Amino acid sequence: MTETLDKDVRKSAAARALPMVDLTNLNADCSHADIDVLCERAHTPHGRVGAICIWPRFVAHAHKVLTARARGKVIPIATVVNFPGGTDLQEMTVLETATCIRDGADEIDLVIPYGAFKAGDEEAASKLVRAIAQQCAGKALLKVIIETGELGSDELIRKASHMAIEAGANFIKTSTGKVPINATPHAAEIMIQAIADSGKPVGFKPAGGVKTVEDTATYLAIADRIMGPDWAAPKTFRFGASGVLDDLLAALDGDEAATSGGY
Repeated sequence: MTETLDKDVRKSAAARALPMVDLTNLNADCSHADIDVLCERAHTPHGRVGAICIWPRFVAHAHKVLTARARGKVIPIATVVNFPGGTDLQEMTVLETATCIRDGADEIDLVIPYGAFKAGDEEAASKLVRAIAQQCAGKALLKVIIETGELGSDELIRKASHMAIEAGANFIKTSTGKVPINATPHAAEIMIQAIADSGKPVGFKPAGGVKTVEDTATYLAIADRIMGPDWAAPKTFRFGASGVLDDLLAALDGDEAATSGGY
């Protein structure tokens, strides 16, 4: 996205971004052993990530592992519902959400029915977000994925952002990471501006394709410009990523860039 930053700037940018990472494993072949590794990686020599983000079937296991591993505050567990296609029945998504919260999820990343939304059925998306917001109220943070790459147009991204905010989202999130076009700075600009226009305490999460310190710095610069330099923090800003952690840690160690593949 941007030119490589010099070593000192990379280190500073990485220190800022690390506690905002939702360290993710949403691979189809994810196993309990992979979750054990993820939970361990979430506790880095430079501090903890913002959350882990995993499939619903692993929430109870991760909760047990993280609780046993915790020294003080347990790292939050985020999980995904109506994921990735946004096509599950509302009743199924409500039940899945309730089950995830019961199993120990602290954050719910909900995919809207973006295909229906794009076709003009905004009410279906709004009803779903409201229903899940009701399930989450007082129990879990709700992050609403609008799938910007599939919506396509600036107007639809703007509309979906405002819809999610009005329906009760605590965060709005760009993408599932499972489509050809995921997070982009352009989509981030539209979504963060929607948050600013709403005047509500809603956070933002770019997800998919965030792989380097420079990527994180690009998104945080957009947030700083629109919302002010003190706005972006773990309670208002997260990165959905599996591949960025290695580069953040390399920068904090003063090493050369060390990127890996992934979400």
